[in-house]
Amino acid sequence: MQQSKRSRDRQNELIEAALSVIGRAGSLDVSVSQIAGQAGVSSALAHHYFGSKEDLLFATQRHLLTLFRQDVVARLAAAPTPRARLSAIVEASFSPLQFNAGTVAAWTIFYLRAQSSRANSRLLQVYVARLRANLVHELRSLISETKIEAAAESIGAMIDGLYLRQGLRKGAADREAAIRITEHLIDTLVRS
Repeated sequence: MQQSKRSRDRQNELIEAALSVIGRAGSLDVSVSQIAGQAGVSSALAHHYFGSKEDLLFATQRHLLTLFRQDVVARLAAAPTPRARLSAIVEASFSPLQFNAGTVAAWTIFYLRAQSSRANSRLLQVYVARLRANLVHELRSLISETKIEAAAESIGAMIDGLYLRQGLRKGAADREAAIRITEHLIDTLVRS
């Protein structure tokens, strides 16, 4: 049975509300009632669409990954060279949509949830594998074959580390600094 546009819109509103509430709280210690209130609906309606808080949080993480994948694909298509495509991946990683206080808080919490939730762990593994595959693909024409794996791992760790650092500090996310730091690492890896 195909889902109606109204149902999809309502689910997206609840997911956006979840991001907002989690971002403000800085934890998953939020209720479906708080999320539903942020979305302007009843908690019964939120439960109707998602079943449980766990299901809503899983859908929120999947939503973030979908948005990230779409952004990466679009940016890669517009980038003319392997080095430009590496920059496109970095820019997508730290785009205003992904690298803002609420979303960074959600990502940080989802990293932690991956330790105890098989479903969240699988989603995180998909993200890591896609990021690694994209980095490896672009690095192939820029550095020697023996350095590609380590370089891709370093860049991925830098991106993830900058998210974790941002998640631990208060205030607005500094996406320009995150991009500059990651680009510097890439330049260093490509030159070496």
